[in-house]
Amino acid sequence: METPLSQLRAAVQAASAVVAGADVRSRTPPTLDQPRKPGFGDYATNAAMLLAPLAGVAPRDVAATLAQDLATRLETALDRVEVAGPGFLNLFMSDAWCVQALEHVLAAGDAYGGGGADPAQRIDVEFVSANPTGPMTAAGARHAAYGDALSRLLEFCGHDVTREYYVNDFGSQIRRLGESIQARARRDEVPENGYAGEYVVGLAERIPGAATDDVDAVAARGAQLLLEQIRASMQAMRVEFDVWFSEATLHDGDPSPVAHAFQKLDDEGQSYHHEGALWLSTSDHGDDKNRVLVRSTGEHTYFASDIAYHLDKIERGFDRLIDVWGADHHGYAGRMHAAFAALGQPAEALELVIMQFVNLVERGEATSMSKRRGDFVTLDELVEQIGVDATRFFMLQRSHDTVVDLDLDLARSQSSDNPVYYVQYAHARIASILAKAGAERVAAALDEAPSFAGALDPAERTLIKKLLVFGEEVQEAAARRAPHRIAAYALELAQTFTAFYRDCQVVGAEGEGVESLRLALGVAAQRTIARSLDLLGVSAPQSM
Repeated sequence: METPLSQLRAAVQAASAVVAGADVRSRTPPTLDQPRKPGFGDYATNAAMLLAPLAGVAPRDVAATLAQDLATRLETALDRVEVAGPGFLNLFMSDAWCVQALEHVLAAGDAYGGGGADPAQRIDVEFVSANPTGPMTAAGARHAAYGDALSRLLEFCGHDVTREYYVNDFGSQIRRLGESIQARARRDEVPENGYAGEYVVGLAERIPGAATDDVDAVAARGAQLLLEQIRASMQAMRVEFDVWFSEATLHDGDPSPVAHAFQKLDDEGQSYHHEGALWLSTSDHGDDKNRVLVRSTGEHTYFASDIAYHLDKIERGFDRLIDVWGADHHGYAGRMHAAFAALGQPAEALELVIMQFVNLVERGEATSMSKRRGDFVTLDELVEQIGVDATRFFMLQRSHDTVVDLDLDLARSQSSDNPVYYVQYAHARIASILAKAGAERVAAALDEAPSFAGALDPAERTLIKKLLVFGEEVQEAAARRAPHRIAAYALELAQTFTAFYRDCQVVGAEGEGVESLRLALGVAAQRTIARSLDLLGVSAPQSM
């Protein structure tokens, strides 16, 4: 879908092709950025400096030629163009162009900034996937917020997204849970490497016969109870999974999905037997060594389950798989990519996102968390302390590959220093302004604003330009798997609106069409803030 910015970029590209005397589309495209200083125009491009080597003349001379072409090409959209520094072109857009750009934003309605997926894909996003051996910790909140926000972004861009939780309900950690529950039921100490949290005592009390029943049955019941709690915690975080996939099912059936995966690897010539064990030739695909799938004892490795699970996803018809893993899985990524290649799949179809840790900070001191030791803050406790909105926003403020220090005191505060409060307050303020004007007046303003022919205030122009980049921020955030870009944009848009409201009276503004234009700007800003918050899974209140 064409936008005012994409049309402007196309004009710069077309002018560049004319000046260069050749098709330059295959070369590095020129930039089109907003200069930090208003005196340098609305947008600046480095097109002349990129073209100078092709044209064989000085960049400033190329810039002068480009300026003439753009002035003709853009006509009334361009107020003037200036050559600056070594050959930058500074574009000063007309007020009419800005008003038309606002009309574009308003005409798109709630769909503004969305779409554009080319091609649209079926994407599986697997996230959280914490073992059902304890309550969901506060650290899991980051995975939940990230995976859900990424899914929302991809859906808004036009992809078909499945949210999936991989339930690790098979293997030694589940048996250790059962042993720990049984020990507590007998009022004994938990075994070495068991689970010592107080929640284990609660499980022992809830499971009839926990002290004497078969340990595997106790483990299964304990894992089921914890999974029910995890489901409730996810719903409280506004996260709904389409699929809850049980690892245990990979080992059921004849043949089981694991056996099916082994057969496929054998058919592909990717596995072999050595010293009584089954191995996968992962070193042929970039791993540092080959990996065991079945030990000489006949026991399947965790890796075997993972391969079978990913083959199951592939056979469900997804075009792309995105796994969101914890920081402790960093060393595991290489072998998983190698296994994916061994299954005959293209490398780009599997993305492994490694999340970094979360530190909870209160009164300047960090809190460490360990599920096994039992000294952790649960997700439910975190949400109870600071709320869902603050939990999600603060978890999404930083890139997934950086550590988050979540300041609980700041997250609780109702002040402009609290970013989620600031953004939500801006949305509520706009709602109050529009309510003061009245629904009929706002509706009329939306009809009248596109015909505004006066001079724009600098604050109005700045707000329009900030609104215009939303679609590009969405596309960039989705492509880079970076929801934190939307959190940053939401805060910047709220700040830009606040500056506009400080400098420009809205209701009762004097001048022909001025009030209508500013009310329309308020509507566009409110919609875009609301959409930004929704992509983060954060509410947009009408009042605060």
